[in-house]
Amino acid sequence: MQVIVTFRHMPASEPLKSYTEEKLAHVIEKYMRASHIEAHVVLSVERFWHIASFTVGFSGTTVSVEERSQDMYSSIDLAMDKIERQVKRYKDKLREHKPTEEEPSVS
Repeated sequence: MQVIVTFRHMPASEPLKSYTEEKLAHVIEKYMRASHIEAHVVLSVERFWHIASFTVGFSGTTVSVEERSQDMYSSIDLAMDKIERQVKRYKDKLREHKPTEEEPSVS
């Protein structure tokens, strides 16, 4: 899994970066078995809002989430909850899809 973390309008923080990577890895590994997963994370500050924006691409699907709160760690946690719901919904859709069986033609 390739994760790119970008900091905007705030100093780069190694603890924030590792926290983000760990949470994302936990959520993705829980539902997906794909080997090639790309994630781009943008952590930014605007006035008093701490914004966490995630874009995760896997298996031809892209999941995008943006959350904001007054604390960066809670923004990351809220975004992870949304990503988990979206990935779970995608996984359930794949699991429930069953190809229709063709009925033999009567000749």
